[in-house]
Amino acid sequence: MIIEQFEDKELSHFSYAIISESEVVLVDPARDIEPYLNFVQKHQARIIGVIETHPHADFISSHLELHQIVGAKIYCSKLLAANYPHEFFDDGDFIQFGKVKLKALNTPGHSPDSISIVLEHAGKDKAVFTGDTLFIGDCGRPDLRENAGNITAKQEELARQMYHSLRDKLMKLYDSVLVYPAHGAGTLCGKSLSEASASTIGEEKATNWSLQEMSEGAFVKVLTEDLPFIPNYFAFDVELNKKGTGAMRKSIDAITSGKTISSAEDVTRLDRNIKIIDTRDSDSFKEKHLANSINIMADGKFETWLGTILFPEEPFYLAAENSETLSELLKRVAKIGYEPFIKEAFVVQFGETESAKIDLRAFKSHPENYTIVDVRNEKEVKEKAVFPSAIHIPLPELRERISDIAVDKPIVVHCAGGYRSAAGSSILENNLDAVNVYDLSKAVNGFSK
Repeated sequence: MIIEQFEDKELSHFSYAIISESEVVLVDPARDIEPYLNFVQKHQARIIGVIETHPHADFISSHLELHQIVGAKIYCSKLLAANYPHEFFDDGDFIQFGKVKLKALNTPGHSPDSISIVLEHAGKDKAVFTGDTLFIGDCGRPDLRENAGNITAKQEELARQMYHSLRDKLMKLYDSVLVYPAHGAGTLCGKSLSEASASTIGEEKATNWSLQEMSEGAFVKVLTEDLPFIPNYFAFDVELNKKGTGAMRKSIDAITSGKTISSAEDVTRLDRNIKIIDTRDSDSFKEKHLANSINIMADGKFETWLGTILFPEEPFYLAAENSETLSELLKRVAKIGYEPFIKEAFVVQFGETESAKIDLRAFKSHPENYTIVDVRNEKEVKEKAVFPSAIHIPLPELRERISDIAVDKPIVVHCAGGYRSAAGSSILENNLDAVNVYDLSKAVNGFSK
């Protein structure tokens, strides 16, 4: 018996292959099926099943494609009300293959339809795949299903369910049972995950805040406070995963790939009312870029910020510095199911607009002469305000709150390190013609110490 963990670093996502006697069951597979096909080819095995612990909000699963390509059965809770071919997998249900027995536990809390999977080998419970219920050092956030999925529930109700799922189901497993979650540090499906990729029930009992002795009310209060923002694409992905999606490669191949934009003449084919997502580094972007561009750099949490800044169904152009990067970005866009909204993908080498460059000496001497916009999250601002006079508008809200910003002074946008301020300043630059917009970028480090 082998348990193989697959990691998608950009989305902090873990998926798993369990192999016994040349048969494989996958848990929470990512959109790209190639790593799983390579795995079974290496082991001369075949995929017989796919288990979905819940309809994921932050990525698109390949469960339906795997069913179509290799004939794998799909297992999920009946509460999910899936619209793809599936078999119920709830309390009391099990899957037997080789020397492995997989047992279902209904563990609502992150979502009403969440399940965990206990792996039994040689008559003993060896591991549990906890989906987004129990993380290493944390548990799943309870506020993503208030307006999405077959069953909706208020966050306080789900938090209470989480309290009991952890204590009545998972904490009753042996301390030696390995814990394999669906996410690691950096995910927006929890608040404060550990950097570790696996643990044990015993270790989590000793160190995980959510498994400590406390009242239900105290647990609910902690779990529901200071929750991260919810990207625009989360509810969309829940519904898409509930239906299932087809082949990623076929969907990507259907995207129009235009020639390199290298001159003003090339620009004439573009619809200038459609946003251009320019993924180059911020220095290259500021030097020259196409009008109506938003700078979401490829070197970072690109998928998350694309799905946060753009709404589902909103068309956009995808631009990169070279064809290799563009090819990789198409896969990353497909991870969140946004590839059908790409109007065209192209390499960009021409720009008609130059971003205003900040005079740092003038800004340091007289910051009061500027309108400062802080695009960090609320928790970051509470912990430390870099500029007490700044207007705080988190980046996820910026496109909807541009009218909150006064335009009687030049505008300086900052975040914690330059990634979000690059996106934020480009958004404002597109919408505020009467005033210069500056990106403080990495220079913010000189003010935040």
